[in-house]
Amino acid sequence: MSGVLTNPYYLREFHHPGSSAQGAIVAAMPAGSFVGALAVTQLADKLGRKKTILLSSLIWVIGSILQCASINRGMLVVGRIVSGLSIGIASTVVPIYQSEITAPAIRGRMVSLQQWRVINPVSDDSCNNMLEGPSLGVSSSNILSNLVVQPSLVDGLDEEALEILADVHGHGDKNNELVQLEYEEIKQQVLFEKSEGAKSYRDLLKGNTPRRVFLGCSLQMWSQLTGMNVMMYYIVYVFEGSGLTGTRVSLIAATVQYVLNVVATIPAIIFIDKWGRRPMMILGCLFMGTFLYLVGGLQARYGHWGTVDDAPVWIITGHDAATKGIIVCSYLFVCSFAVTVGPVSWTYPAEIYSLKTRGKAVSLATATNWIFNFALAWATPPGFANIAWKTYFVFGTFNFAACVHFFFMFPETVGRTLEEVEDIFNEGHPFAPWKIGKHTGKRTLADVVGQNKEHSSIDEKEHV
Repeated sequence: MSGVLTNPYYLREFHHPGSSAQGAIVAAMPAGSFVGALAVTQLADKLGRKKTILLSSLIWVIGSILQCASINRGMLVVGRIVSGLSIGIASTVVPIYQSEITAPAIRGRMVSLQQWRVINPVSDDSCNNMLEGPSLGVSSSNILSNLVVQPSLVDGLDEEALEILADVHGHGDKNNELVQLEYEEIKQQVLFEKSEGAKSYRDLLKGNTPRRVFLGCSLQMWSQLTGMNVMMYYIVYVFEGSGLTGTRVSLIAATVQYVLNVVATIPAIIFIDKWGRRPMMILGCLFMGTFLYLVGGLQARYGHWGTVDDAPVWIITGHDAATKGIIVCSYLFVCSFAVTVGPVSWTYPAEIYSLKTRGKAVSLATATNWIFNFALAWATPPGFANIAWKTYFVFGTFNFAACVHFFFMFPETVGRTLEEVEDIFNEGHPFAPWKIGKHTGKRTLADVVGQNKEHSSIDEKEHV
């Protein structure tokens, strides 16, 4: 939407929406995404991962048609809600599936591709005459790019599952050690947990599951409260307030920001499984909070109330250095998010749950992301119109608060299988996430078989 907020055709066609109306139009899509994410609690387990992804793709096509054909605000909002349903479904089920088929050593890298594909590198300027501008097609490419894998293991097709694991992890060799390890580990857990899978949300309140649900939901909440989507949705407003004049100039500056977002995500994809999740989350929020405070400080020191298109705007005039400083800090903020919290926010929730609860728990985490996205998308335009530069201080404070939460509550999961992550939360000693380092051990097939037999024996006795 950021590419069309100042577009003359858009403003004329939809009768120059005010701050509240514009917020509602932008927020319509994450509102639909919230509903779509919750729907995955049923769809992912009943239809399977692949069919759910295909369904989201079909819904996206319908939503895109409605948006392209929009002749008034109501039709545009409905189209964005329908498209949002698709995004909510896909953004929930794709990370789940990616985490389930990927070897632990590269799981973060694979799931990070979700974040990378969400990013839109298309120039706003070149799309300036399109109704939906650069938003059109972003999530469709995200969804379609993930249709290259086939989840047969969930359906219990053992032989086909072994073949797929061999293709993915062993270059077609079914006797490969990693293939056999993954196959035996997943098979044992699927056989047990499929019959004992979460039947309702009440199952998320048992054992140590509530702690994990809270971690996944809070991480997705913080990823929105960092202010990243505010900077992306309304970057034209940010640059407009910095004193950058001219629609074309501000759109070009915004396009540079999108490109930086794409480029800065690449190092995260490459190194996420080496750096670890905790350092990326903590350092990322420290940097983002700092840059937002710098933007707010520059705005407070050099800005004043003015008017743009007859609307009150806090704007900087006659201070080129301050204008350039705000633009640079905005770019550094986006790069900080792209290389840290952005990829981790999708990777971490997908790997901290057991197979028994993963569908419902990841759905709740993603729904949390979209409900906060919805709230911030709607509230930000009135925020800029009423408290101006203080808006940046609000989000900067959220970032620093997130740092504290990440340090004291989030254990490291890098390099561990999904079953080994289970052990982190099952250990009896006091929960001290800052003492849990990167995983360096290597499990053998005998370890997995023995552990699963032990667990099965215990579970059978408890059941009796």
